[in-house]
Amino acid sequence: MNAEFAFEAITEVGPIQEVGATPGGVRRMIPILGGRISGPRVEGIILPGGADWQLIRNDGVAEIEARFTIKTTDGTMIYVINKGYRHAPKEVMAKLAAGEAVSPDDYYFRTAPFFEVEDGRYGWLNRTLMIGKGERRDSVVFRFYEIL
Repeated sequence: MNAEFAFEAITEVGPIQEVGATPGGVRRMIPILGGRISGPRVEGIILPGGADWQLIRNDGVAEIEARFTIKTTDGTMIYVINKGYRHAPKEVMAKLAAGEAVSPDDYYFRTAPFFEVEDGRYGWLNRTLMIGKGERRDSVVFRFYEIL
């Protein structure tokens, strides 16, 4: 199986909002404030108003489900649902939670994004599987790879 880099998303996020303990774990929401998209296949911005809904399971794994909208440089709107997992040893997760710099090699942060867009220049997104490799910095950075 081959993969090809499609684009990078740099997402600006707001403070974590704890929903609380649920039967499956701790639920929280992180507002998406905006960001930018750049790469050989897509260029544009991430519009404010999205959110990353996370469930921190009892085994320490964070289930990620981010929903947001991209506006491309030519004005096309793309709806994104990006679901996946983030996990690491407890000490690494504690550093991430404290906002400390952690090498992305020290934790697992992978997603599978799905897109909805009108047919046209970006219609290929409606029928293409991708994998995202995430990194938590001051922002959240994903490099998305098209599965060929």
